[in-house]
Formats: sequence, structure tokens, C-alpha cells
Amino acid sequence: MPNSPSDRATPDRATPDRSPSDRSPSDRSEAPRRVTVQRKGPLLMEGPVEVELEDGSVVTSDRFRVALCTCRRSRRYPWCDTSHRDRV
Repeated sequence: MPNSPSDRATPDRATPDRSPSDRSPSDRSEAPRRVTVQRKGPLLMEGPVEVELEDGSVVTSDRFRVALCTCRRSRRYPWCDTSHRDRV
């Protein structure tokens, strides 16, 4: 499921003393996000989302559902571009 050009890298919006992962559930004003795990596919996540990559950069998507790549073959990593599919 490709993502739109509105998916972008942004600076981390966390305050200097607290990152988003340091906040307790009671600090969050939104309901929990639903993640759907597929055996041979991406993680499907209800959006909008922010994804922190290994290098510390943060990418965001404002779509209502995003597909996060788990095979690392995607040319749009961390977003899935269906590269995991077997080709005929």
C-alpha cells in the first residue's frame, strides 16, 4: 500500500526532556492505535502515525491506515511498497 507524498520526514516533536515513548498512557489524549499483523506482509497500522527510524529521524504519515514494511525490501522504507510479494 504506497503512501502519498504527504508522508514526510520531520524533526522529532518531543520536548527536550521527554520523548513520546517516555509519556505514560494517561498523558496521551488519543485512543490507542490498532496494529494488524500479517504472516507474509506488512504491519497495518491505523494512522496518523510517527515512526522513529534507527538513525533517530522521524517520518510521519497522516493517512488513515499505513503499511509498515517488515521485510526491508521496500524502496520507500519504512512504508511498504509490496516488494515482499512473490512475483509470477
